Formats: sequence, structure tokens, C-alpha cells
Amino acid sequence: MATRHERRAGLSGGGSAARGVSAPKFRGWRWHAGNALVSVFARIGIGPIALLTTTGRVTGRPHTVPVVPIDHAGARWLVAPYGPVGWVHNARAGGTVTLRHGRQRHAYAVREATPAEAAPVLKRYVAIATRARHRFAATVDAPVEAFIAEAADHPVFELQPPSTPVTHAGRPAA
Repeated sequence: MATRHERRAGLSGGGSAARGVSAPKFRGWRWHAGNALVSVFARIGIGPIALLTTTGRVTGRPHTVPVVPIDHAGARWLVAPYGPVGWVHNARAGGTVTLRHGRQRHAYAVREATPAEAAPVLKRYVAIATRARHRFAATVDAPVEAFIAEAADHPVFELQPPSTPVTHAGRPAA
């Protein structure tokens, strides 16, 4: 039986760890420094990175992480390249998220995609998010069918049409 730390790191299943990819070290200083740097870019609206805010399922406090939203087939999607991490659990529990890019913030309802829906989104994600490619068994050139198996390890959420932009205080903009 896997220990709590092995389960948390994804070492007990057939995911990325089973393929020889170690779990990311989210608590390391390099991870925090990298997140701080890309968060600055997202706050000023440079590049594809946005800031995702979820409400903590236990604490009720807001939690913000950088993400790369994917536009595919007329919809906007979020991919969890590191598996079911905290923001995934919070999005599943709360059903809503806020996405910020530059000065624009939009509240969204989230819907988790089926493996068949997730496959083309994951393929597009691997092509765009080069830093996370090593987390996937399927390569950029692999057919969409190869990404169906990846959906179990990398949750994908559809962002439902945005509500009105919100202000910094979280209230609708006038």
C-alpha cells in the first residue's frame, strides 16, 4: 500500500511517476520564484499565462496560481499538467473560478471534460506549453487518440462563457 506522501506525489498509480517522471516539488524556492516571475507577466498581460483564482474547499480563502488557458474549438479550457493538484480539487468543489490576464478578470463556471473532449485540448496544450511536455507520455506529433489515455492523469476543464468583468474587489465592473 502506498504511503500518504506517495499518493500525494502520484507514485501509487499509473500516472507520470510510473513513466519515470518525478512529482514536481511545489514547495521548493525555485518553484516559488518561477511562479512569482510568471505571475508578474500575467498581471501586466504579457504572454499566454493567466492567473487562476479558486476558493479553497476547506478554508474558503482565495488561492491563486499561474495557468496557461487553451482556446480550442470555440471554447476556453484549463489543463492540469501536474495532475489533480489543489486548484483542481478547489475547482471541482466550488464549480467557479476567476481568470486574470492583465487588468481583465472574468468569473467562469467550470465543467470537467470527458476523456474524448479532453484529448484534442491536451494535444493543443502540449504544443503550446513547452515547459510541461515532459509530464505527458504522448508527444506533440502523436494522434489525438493517444491523448485520451492522458486525460486520466491531466484533468481538463471547460470554462463556461464568462460573466461580466469584475473589479479588483471582486464586484461586477460598472
